[in-house]
Amino acid sequence: MRFAAAPEYQVFPTEGQALKPYAAAVRASAVTRELIREVDPDVVVADILTVAASLAAELEGRPWITLVPHVLPMGEPGFPVYAVGAVYPRTALGRRLWRSTRPLLMRGEQQGRTELNETRARVGLGALEHVHGGTSRQLALVATLPQLEYPRSVPEPWLRVTGPLMWEQPFGDVELPPGDEPLVLVAPSTSQDPEHRLLRASLEGLADEAVRVLATTNRRAPERPLDVPGNARLVDWVSYSRTMPACAAVVCHAGHGTVVRALASGAPVVACPHAGDMAENAARLRWAGLGVSLPRRFHTARGVRLAVRRLLTDPSYAERAAGVRDWCERHDGAATAANEVESFVMRR
Repeated sequence: MRFAAAPEYQVFPTEGQALKPYAAAVRASAVTRELIREVDPDVVVADILTVAASLAAELEGRPWITLVPHVLPMGEPGFPVYAVGAVYPRTALGRRLWRSTRPLLMRGEQQGRTELNETRARVGLGALEHVHGGTSRQLALVATLPQLEYPRSVPEPWLRVTGPLMWEQPFGDVELPPGDEPLVLVAPSTSQDPEHRLLRASLEGLADEAVRVLATTNRRAPERPLDVPGNARLVDWVSYSRTMPACAAVVCHAGHGTVVRALASGAPVVACPHAGDMAENAARLRWAGLGVSLPRRFHTARGVRLAVRRLLTDPSYAERAAGVRDWCERHDGAATAANEVESFVMRR
């Protein structure tokens, strides 16, 4: 079996400015078609954002699979709006209230369908009637933890939640702060918070707590010196897979990769999102009882201190995170995804 994992060429060099996403997708689809002809795959696997790859696969008459490397952004009536940071309602009344916002959300989805169909027409493909047309209705692999997925009234037959696909750069062990107190890892995003606001708040807020703190700059040198208290150790880089199993809590910006690695290691999360997907991940954590969420305005020393206290004093968070760890030990997301792709090809 041959398959092509298709990248996206989002931006092409131009004289003045970068191309808009759909214009880039039109141009990139021609490049990707050449790749598909060269590789001659049985199936094309494309990231949910790689519109060009799915267009090229259709144009070449190849089956295509969507890989969603995070929680599924497609909602249904009663779901909160994706990425606003709202939690799935626990009552019928709450779901009814969110259902009332559906017409407003549908306008945005229909605009997206119109723009995608205009792009499809430019490359010679027919229009789609459904929204979220960039997600394959043949097979979509949702590479997240099922514990973070909201319950759906009618599961789509083409959706498969595989478990997360985790990878990290190889790195050795780092020296942990001495002592027996609970270990808290401060793992800020590599793309967010260039001023190290969360890192500073965590070091200050946890300085007098009965915890050990391991914090990382992620190889981004701070413009101003950081005050490192006696119960903390600051490093440039850290292996999450080596360190998180020893942690009682992880403080992070709630990027999906960091969140699922922490939970797979049995560590509950203090989620400190900025916006967008991170806010959605934080909401899923709260809903699942696997962590607490700290809105951006509370990314302060006091905010981090109180959030960590809450996480460590309530044993239910650690118990649920341990349950996720046990699930991950029994379910390999990469193996499950590979098996789904192979089964898909064999069925065809």
